[in-house]
Amino acid sequence: MESSLQLYGIRISPQLVHQTLIRLKNVSKIAFSFFSWAQLQPGFAHDSAAYDLLIDILARVRQFDVAWQLIVEMDQHNVKPTSNTFRVLIRRLVAAGLTRQAIRAFDDVGCFVEKETDKDDFCFLIDTLCKYGYVKLATEIFNKRKWEFKPDGKMYTVLIYGWCKVNRPEMAERFFREMGERGIEPNVVTYNVLLNGICRRSSLHPEERFERTVRDAGNLLEEMRQRGVEPDVTSYSVVLHVYSRAHKPVLLLDELKTMKDRGICPNVATYTSVVKCLCSCGRIEDAEELLDEMVRNGVSPTAATFNCFFKEYRGRKDVHRSLKLYRRMKEESPCLLSMHTYNILVGMLTKLNCMEIVKEIWDDMKASGGGPDLDSYTTLIHGLCEKQKWREACEYFVEMIEKGILPQKVTFETLYRGLIQADMLRTWRRLKKKLEEESITFGSEFEHYHFKPYRR
Repeated sequence: MESSLQLYGIRISPQLVHQTLIRLKNVSKIAFSFFSWAQLQPGFAHDSAAYDLLIDILARVRQFDVAWQLIVEMDQHNVKPTSNTFRVLIRRLVAAGLTRQAIRAFDDVGCFVEKETDKDDFCFLIDTLCKYGYVKLATEIFNKRKWEFKPDGKMYTVLIYGWCKVNRPEMAERFFREMGERGIEPNVVTYNVLLNGICRRSSLHPEERFERTVRDAGNLLEEMRQRGVEPDVTSYSVVLHVYSRAHKPVLLLDELKTMKDRGICPNVATYTSVVKCLCSCGRIEDAEELLDEMVRNGVSPTAATFNCFFKEYRGRKDVHRSLKLYRRMKEESPCLLSMHTYNILVGMLTKLNCMEIVKEIWDDMKASGGGPDLDSYTTLIHGLCEKQKWREACEYFVEMIEKGILPQKVTFETLYRGLIQADMLRTWRRLKKKLEEESITFGSEFEHYHFKPYRR
């Protein structure tokens, strides 16, 4: 990398560092090496945004001690950590289940950041805990500290969302009532969160439960109107999703028409929900017509919209239509090709033994700069093992660990059992040795950080 930059006379800049780190988000080892190299260039210094990006990359692979050391290093290099620096760290700590450490990180913000934690920072902590399912802990913290950070509609909406997420609508309604008792008027966002809790987590079978859910949703929509809060496109999208989950395409299309008749234009989430239902019910032609309608109405499909089609094609083992849609996306909107899209295609085509096409898609994925990621390698290696293509599986296994991506335990076991059954124990030993070597190399990247790890 260094020689290439020097060869073409490219000068290191903050923007170049940011874009490179974004592209290296799935290969923490290389990202850290690049960051360290850039730091040594004469006249160059990283800004807080570069540190934030690297902290996020390292925290993804649970290198939290190094992340903390980088925060300390920022202070030593006169680069002040920001609220965003700690938000990145807190989000990753919570995602890893380290909630106690996340709360302590929140309490430590004042030691590193010039401004004190405010209502927005507190709301972010509560929101992150709720999003990852730690709503009980979020509620405890809210109740303990709500006198320090005056609650507002946003905080209550976050907690209502959290309790809905863990399927505790009675707790969500309790906070909804408490909100009203404090004189805080719910807005359309609050109502939509509550509506979402009623609709998305409820069981729709048998038929009576489906009817009760639709009735409860209708009652809440009516209450909104009575209180002067007009349902918006999100409100209707939530209700449409109920019909989608219940696999009722006729009722779904009727409700979509009602929504349009009320003058509310469907958005991409609305269309995607309808497309998903039509695809899963086998009405692929209707879904394709709706896709064309989206484009005509100026609503751009997302990767999630296209993935509905790919999943249905996968179920039908329809390689022709999959490739037709893939190549259409590649030509018209390559940015919509997500890692999930690539992984669906790789999994399907590997199972169908279309290895030449798999190679084409794999190369496209690499060229996109987004992957392959852990799921990509896992999908491909397991598919190759099913086909007893041990040599190819081993090649991708080695490529994976050379990129610093640690395979899942199930991948180890699958490859190990397969190689033993194929009488290729020597190959397995070579792979294991390679993994050990790469693990040592990965560890050595952090040796120059001498100071004691920040114990939480």
